[in-house]
Amino acid sequence: MKLSNETISILKNFGAINQGIFFKKGKTLKTVSSHKNILVQANINEEVPADFGVYDLNNFLSVISLSSDPTFEFEDKNVVIVGNKGRSKTKYRFCEPSMIVTPPEKELSMPDPEITIDFSTEDFGDIMRTAAVLSSPQIAVESNGSKVSLITLDTANDSAHTNTLEIGSGDEKVYRMIFKTENLSKILPGSYTVNISSKGIAHFKNKDVDLQYWITTEQGSKFGA
Repeated sequence: MKLSNETISILKNFGAINQGIFFKKGKTLKTVSSHKNILVQANINEEVPADFGVYDLNNFLSVISLSSDPTFEFEDKNVVIVGNKGRSKTKYRFCEPSMIVTPPEKELSMPDPEITIDFSTEDFGDIMRTAAVLSSPQIAVESNGSKVSLITLDTANDSAHTNTLEIGSGDEKVYRMIFKTENLSKILPGSYTVNISSKGIAHFKNKDVDLQYWITTEQGSKFGA
């Protein structure tokens, strides 16, 4: 088995959400944050041939990066990373699922969303950079009925710096849905269709890659005037 650059990029993103990962046989990768407030799923082109756990995903990726074109051979308790045109072989031990935080087996049932918007790559990148510069701990998706904006803010500090970025027209719905900036920063850059439920969860679906995130909203979110 080989891993494409796209899959490596997705795994690096997973490593920022959860230190460990349990690979399931097939083409679907899943992980969940330790606080269970971020769930992510990706469908990849490669076929994972066996179930196995990796305790430190970032370390695993660092080992993979030691070779320019590695391949993978699977044993009962190890994956053998073969590099340097077959001259280098690294045995990387599997870990038990109990040693890592794993996502639920059952598919997440997303409540019917009241809000559907689009994040362009440019707008999403802009608001994340702005939030970092302003040290804004939250980002809100807000509508006054006529326009939809992304707002950087600090809900615990009315005197904090803020930024408002208009991203589209409203549909007469009034709402303010708040997310932790830290959580949104875990999303791989790109353009997304975003569905948000007033029941406390949002679904971010990448428009170019088969990649999706479920992220909880924060206290203070409200739907309706």
